[in-house]
Amino acid sequence: MPQIDPKALKVQLSKGELSNIYYIFGRNIPEVERLTKQVIKAAVGDNEDYALTKLNGKNLDFSELYDMMQMMPMMSEFNCILINDYNCEKPREVMTGLKAENLNTELLNTIKEIPSQTVIIFNVTGFEVPVKSDYKTGKNTIKDKNKKLADYAAKVGTLIECPIKSDNELAKDIASSVSARGSLISLDIARELAEMCQYDALTIRNEIEKLCAYAGKNEITADILHNLVHRQSDINFFKLADSVAVFNKRSAFEALDELMQDKDNRGAVLANITASFIDMYRAACARKSGRQVNEVKEDFSYVWEFKVKNAFRDSSRMSIKRLRECIQILRDTNITLNSGVGDEKIILEQAVTKMLMTKN
Repeated sequence: MPQIDPKALKVQLSKGELSNIYYIFGRNIPEVERLTKQVIKAAVGDNEDYALTKLNGKNLDFSELYDMMQMMPMMSEFNCILINDYNCEKPREVMTGLKAENLNTELLNTIKEIPSQTVIIFNVTGFEVPVKSDYKTGKNTIKDKNKKLADYAAKVGTLIECPIKSDNELAKDIASSVSARGSLISLDIARELAEMCQYDALTIRNEIEKLCAYAGKNEITADILHNLVHRQSDINFFKLADSVAVFNKRSAFEALDELMQDKDNRGAVLANITASFIDMYRAACARKSGRQVNEVKEDFSYVWEFKVKNAFRDSSRMSIKRLRECIQILRDTNITLNSGVGDEKIILEQAVTKMLMTKN
C-alpha cells in the first residue's frame, strides 16, 4: 500500500481495514501519537492490557520481537506490538562494535515473517526524520537510513507522515471543532487562538473546550478570546529567536516590541530571550552528539516537551559558533542592564541588532 495521509487512515480504520505493519512519523508529534492510538484501538479494542506490547526502539531485541510476533492474540482479534523510536541511523544507544546496516537488515528480515494475526506499529516521537519534497508524487520522501524501513512499510503495510499543519489548515481544524460543539468562530480568530497557544494541539483543545462552554451557541469573538485565553508569551521569545536565526530583522524587532509591551520588568524579557537561545544551543549540541528530544528533556528537566522540539527545529538554522556568539552578546547585555546605564529598550534593541549581524 502506498503512503497515505492521516485522513485516509481514518477512513481505512472506519472500514475495519488493518495493515500488519505501520510506520507513522512526522514533525506533528501530537498527530503521530493520536494516529498511533487509533491504530491500537482498531487492532485490540479495549484489551490493551492483554493484547498490546510496547517496545523501546533504542534497545530492540530482534529475537524477543520475533517471539512476540508469533504469539496468538488474547481477548482480541489481533496481537499488537508498538515499537517507539527505532532509528535506522543509530539503532542502539551504544553502537560499539555494531553496524547500523547489519542491525537494520536483521530487523527487516525479522518483520518479513510477521503472521496475519499480528500488527506492528513503528512510530517516531523522539527524533526528527529528515525529508525532502518529491515533486512527482506530491509527498515527502525520507532522506536518511530510515527510508528503507519506511519504504518496506509502504510496500507491505501503511506509511503515514504527519507534517506540521499550516496556519490555515490549523484554523480550519479549530473552526470545525468549535462548530461540532455548537459554537462559531471565524478563521481569523481561530488563527489567533492557535498562535496564542503556541500551536500546541493539547493546549488548543483545552482552550476550545473552555471557549465553547462560555460562548454556548454564540460566536467566539475577539473580546471573548482575549478575556478567556492567556497568551503563551513564549511564542514571542520563540519568534524573536527564530527571526534572528533566519536574519529577519523586521520580524525580530516586531517580536521585541511585543515583548516590551507585555513585560514591565525588561530584565525578565532579556532572561527569557537568553533562555530561548540557551535552549537552541543545548539542542544543537545534543544533535551533534546524537542525543534525542526525550533525552534532552530529561537531562535538563524541561516540563514542556514542545519547547525542546522547537529548539531542535530552530537550532538547525544556526551554527553552534553563531549560537555561542549570540549568548555572549546576551551575557554582555545583561551586565550592561544591571549597571543601570542607558535606556533598557535601546540596550535590548542594540543586542538584537548585534545578533542579527552574526554569521553562521
